[in-house]
Parts: sequence; C-alpha cells; structure tokens
Amino acid sequence: MKKVYSEFILGDMRACYVQDEETGSMELVLLPADAAYEVSYREKPYPDSLVQVKLAGDAYAGGYAGGRTMRQSASVMDLIFEGQEVKACDAAGQETGDSRPVPAGAEIKGESGGAVICTAFSDKRGYRYHHYLVWKEGKKSLLSYTAFENASGASADLEMLSSFSLSGISPFAGADESGLLKLHRIRSVWSMEGRAESQLLEDLQLEPSWGGHAVRCERFGQIGSMPVNGYFPYAVMEDTKSDIFWGAMIMHNASWQMEVYRRGDDAALSGGLADYDFGHWQKRVAPGETFATPTAILSVCRGGGIEAVSQRMTAALYESVERGPESEQELPLIFNEYCTTWGEPSHENICGILEAVKDKGFSYFVIDCGWYKQEGIPWDVAMGDYQVSGKLFPEGLEKTVKAINDHGMKAGIWFEIDNVGEKAESYQDTAHLLTRNGAPLTTSMRRFWDMRQEWVQTYLEERVIGTLEKYGFSYMKMDYNDTIGVGCDGAESLGEGLRQNMEASLAFIRKVKERIPDIILENCSSGGHKLEPLMMSECSMASFSDAHECEEIPIIAAALHRVILPRQSQIWAVIRESDSLKRIAYSIANTFLGRMCLSGDVTKLTDAQWDVIDRGIAFYKKAAPVIKDGYSRLYGPKVESWRHPKGWQCLVRTEGSVEHEKKDGLLAVFHSFNGEHDGVLEVPLPTDGSYRIEEVYSDTAADVRIADGKMVCRIPEDMRAVAVLAKKV
Repeated sequence: MKKVYSEFILGDMRACYVQDEETGSMELVLLPADAAYEVSYREKPYPDSLVQVKLAGDAYAGGYAGGRTMRQSASVMDLIFEGQEVKACDAAGQETGDSRPVPAGAEIKGESGGAVICTAFSDKRGYRYHHYLVWKEGKKSLLSYTAFENASGASADLEMLSSFSLSGISPFAGADESGLLKLHRIRSVWSMEGRAESQLLEDLQLEPSWGGHAVRCERFGQIGSMPVNGYFPYAVMEDTKSDIFWGAMIMHNASWQMEVYRRGDDAALSGGLADYDFGHWQKRVAPGETFATPTAILSVCRGGGIEAVSQRMTAALYESVERGPESEQELPLIFNEYCTTWGEPSHENICGILEAVKDKGFSYFVIDCGWYKQEGIPWDVAMGDYQVSGKLFPEGLEKTVKAINDHGMKAGIWFEIDNVGEKAESYQDTAHLLTRNGAPLTTSMRRFWDMRQEWVQTYLEERVIGTLEKYGFSYMKMDYNDTIGVGCDGAESLGEGLRQNMEASLAFIRKVKERIPDIILENCSSGGHKLEPLMMSECSMASFSDAHECEEIPIIAAALHRVILPRQSQIWAVIRESDSLKRIAYSIANTFLGRMCLSGDVTKLTDAQWDVIDRGIAFYKKAAPVIKDGYSRLYGPKVESWRHPKGWQCLVRTEGSVEHEKKDGLLAVFHSFNGEHDGVLEVPLPTDGSYRIEEVYSDTAADVRIADGKMVCRIPEDMRAVAVLAKKV
C-alpha cells in the first residue's frame, strides 16, 4: 500500500512524495497544484523510486530487463529512506537559510524566493544519495538532480545514476485502462531538427502484460558530443483523458538517455546520463568523493498541449539569457558572410560587403570559416592551427576589424574550438588529441583535442581567446562539425571519458566569458546539433539549423519553439541575386520566427530587392519585443515531408510568456507551401481580447483581416509568406 509522505505546493505545481509502506521506497509524483493525489487501486502495485541507480556487481532487475533497462536494480532495492529536508532558495536557485526537516504527512507551500527539497537515502554499504528538487519563485518548472556520496571505505563503480525519475503516470487512470497515455518526443537530424512525434504507449508495446511480470521499457537518447543528433533531450507524457502533461528536458552536452518504464498500470519517466548499457558509462567514485548528475528541467500542467508544457520548460533558461550581454536585450541583427564568400573571406571582399550593408541596421558582422586557410587547403580540413591567412588578409585582421567598426558594426569571428582538421599541423599532435583504444580518435576529416589536458587549454587560450582579445572581437561563432561518438580513453569507461572531455569543453567556454565578459557566443554545431539546455544557458544564441536556403526553414524554425527560446534561435535569410521578390520575402519572414541573420549576394542586389529586405528589417525590429518574450502556438495541417512540403503553417506568438505578464503585442507569421490549400488561411486569436492589425509584411500588398476572433489571410500562390503585427484594442 502507498501513502503520501509529504506534499509541496510549488507555484501551480504539486510535488507529492509517495512512499510504499511495505518496502519504504519513495516515489516522486508531480501534479497540477489543483489536483490532489489519491492512491488509486492497483491489482499489482510495483513500487518505483525517485532515485534510479545501478552499481557494478549488483543484480539487474528481473522481468527480462537485461539490455533493455538498468532501472529498479538491486542497488535501488537496497535504498533506505533517511529523511527529507527543505530550504529556502534565491532567484538563482541557491540555498539560503537553514534546512529544516520535513515530517511525515506534511504539506508545505514553496518558500518566498523558492525552495530546495532534499530527499536522502543510504544503503548498508555506506553509500549516500541525495535527490534535489529546486523551485524558484515565479517559475513554472522545477530543477532535479541527484548526488551520490561514497561514505564507505572502498571505491564504488556507478553504472547508472538518474537526474530525475517521475512515477505514478497517471494517478487518474483506472486499473488496466488502455489508450490513455502518450509519449511525445522530438527527433533531430541534420537540417531537419525538431520534428515532433507522438505515440500511444500501446504502440510502443508499453502496456502491462497479462501477468504483470515482464518489464516494459522504451529507452532512447543520444550518444556522442552532439547531444541533439537523433533526439532532443526532451520527453512529454500525456494523460489524454485528464488532459495533463508531464515534461522533462536534460541539461547535458554529451550522451544522455530517457526511459519510459512500465511494469504495472502506472508508468514512470526517468533520465540523465547515458548508462553503461546504453552509453558505455561507468564512474568510479573514491571513498569520501561525491558525484552529481546533470540537471533536468521538469514541469507539469493541465491543458495547452505539448506547446504549453514545452514552453514552461524552455522558460527555465530565461534568466540566464537575461543575465547575458546588455547588447542582446534588443535582439540586434547579424550579418554573416559565409553564404557570400563560401569559406573564402578576405579583407577585399569583406570591404565590398560592408559597403553594401552599411546603414542597414546590422549590429554584428561575423567573419566565418576560412580566415585561417593556407594556400590550396580547403577551410573544412584546416582548422586547429588558427594562423591568420597572409593571402586573404595581407595586412592582418586588424585592418579588417577596423573596417567593420568604421562601418558601424562590431566584429565577430568563427572557430571550431574542439576539433582539428586533417590538413592542420595539429592533426599530427597525437599526444594532445583524444584516443580510443590507444589510437587517435579519427573521423573522415577530423580529430579532437583532449580538452581535459592543461596543455590543450593553454594552447586554446592563446589561439582562441588570444585572437579574440588581440583584435577586439565582440562575437564568437563556435562551430563543431563532427561527433566523438561513444567516448574516448583516459577514464574508467569510454562514456566517462566523453563526459569529462565535454565538461572540460564547457569549462573553456566559461573561461572565454570570464576573460571577455560582454562577448556574444553563438552555439553552432552543424547547425542545430547542440541545442540542449546546458549549452543554451551559456550562449546568447544558436544556429537553428544548416538549412540555410531551403524551403523547409520556417517548418524547422517554428518546431524549435518547443525546445529553445526563439530569442536564441538564429535564423538565416540567404538572399541570392536570382531571387524573386516573393522568394526574398519568404526568406526574410523566416527570421521573424527567431533572430535575424542575413547572408548571400548582397553586393549584387537591385533596389527593388533591397526594398523588400529593408522593409523586413524594419518589421523585425518592431516585432523584436514579441520574439523576445512571448508564447507561441502553431497552426496548420501536419506537413508530412519537410523537404517537399505541402500545405501551410502559421505561428501566432503573443507578447508575454508563460511566466511573464501578458502584453498587447501579437505576431503572426504565415507560410504557404506547395498546393493543398484554397488560399484562404485562418487561425484563431487569443480569446482574452480583440486585436487590430498594426503592420503587414510581404513582397506585395497582402489581404489580411480580423473577423470573429480569427485572423484571415489570403495567399493565393505557393511559397509565399505574410507576417502580421497586431495589438489588443
């Protein structure tokens, strides 16, 4: 039998700690604050645990779990609940004041400023476990992580340790009720990031067996140093009858996993580091040492679909972005010359571009890859040495940076910090490169610095930070064009080697920020393969994708509103001299779904082409407050093929996010694709007021009106975009 040990009201969420009276096992159940937890009837209750751990040598779970999951192992069964404490915390989530114990049966409302709930366990070997649940006042999400302390006299080998585990999904289901629970995930492949998929647990073969014996588990994740190469570290569980959504995201820049686990009627959702079976991770913890997992972001809400719970989670990063460079608060415009010079930047061609884009409203001009390339060597195999090309910049970068500044912009530069190209001298410096099984870890064109080495950190301080400081760069684009894969030598396991290396990589990024406090950092990993919350919390923005000139740009950009803040999503408008005015407006309107970055044939455009661009820039600046702080809803039929899209979409964004006061602004961005619509597109407007149209952007005059609580837009042609700014009356 289960009982509620303690409950915490954390804003509009309720955290219930539910204990099994027979085993003492403690579960964490999250609910909307207005939903009370009731111990529902279960024919075969299987107690779960809010800490999932597996130590080497301990028995795996039965029920045919081997190879499927490491959850509910003997390590979990040995846990002894020691007690619970709560502390107040500040807006940064840091503990303030003394801890106080939580007695059984307590219901506590979150403290002013927030609360840190610590739930403690131990086992007979001297191992201690502390699970932390953090709520900051005003937030609609929680942070979760677990710390393992080895208080024994011998080393302990961790093979799995969860950042979070949510049980009791769903407590409102009847015994053996089917067709109720859905899993929502977001897939990601190069240039098609962010595709959502939704499946009933029955379709995943996660309904309980007739005898309740065999484990049901869906484990998924990503292996390597591109944490969004396959799936985003994101999952949402939905109770379709009660209209409740549970969401989780993992803040980790290397291998991770999530699991939906089911043995009885209830399901559990857990995740964290990729474990030994999935990611070859084993961590040795010496006596007296403590190891803490990555942090997970959690939320729960009633209604609103996956958009609501997703934006509750992404809002967890709002404060970290607000603490960034002051210049970012207005969402300034960027020009990047890559799709203009294609890896052949020079002082001469940059000066030509500067003349074309001066006085257009750009704040940053970014010199992309190739500034270091030597004669006859392509840019994508030459990174690592980072000596300024004497041919491309005969008078050095000083003169080029000065030209950028003289044209009213700040200068940015590209680095692929962690990786080394096969034609660079550094490629042969194997003493400082990662290895696997004793051999240099090599992909088709690259090797990887061992970021854990002091020598490597010092080298990169000289070549990267030294270059930024010497020339006065205010912006750095950080690219990363391959993945380490399962891991590297130098630790207890390949997966731990990877984790340590990526931890050191992040430490270098933080070192850049310490040395150059106001620098703008762009998180770019083959476009969108590092769009996970930890990297996004450290950077001002990210390249949303590498789909720079594709028709599917608005589909990708709108889908990413579920996993990153639009104010951080840098979307390129690559303009070609052959582009029609309709095509230019389509490209420019894409950037209204995030941050505007321009590139392309800007030295060859006509006055008519520039007029469409100039009007788009002016529209973007007016839309910036809604892009910066808003709530997004996506409308339109499902687009089956992103490469060859048919139909239409409209993203409606209202000013004021899920955590901030609602304001009057509204942005609607319509895109039509190929056929399959009658040219009249309608989307509902929020019901909390009436709106009037303030401004419309398209290549030509557009027919847009508001009637009966809807925005109606006529787009008779394919591949056309119309953007609308409106305000409450």
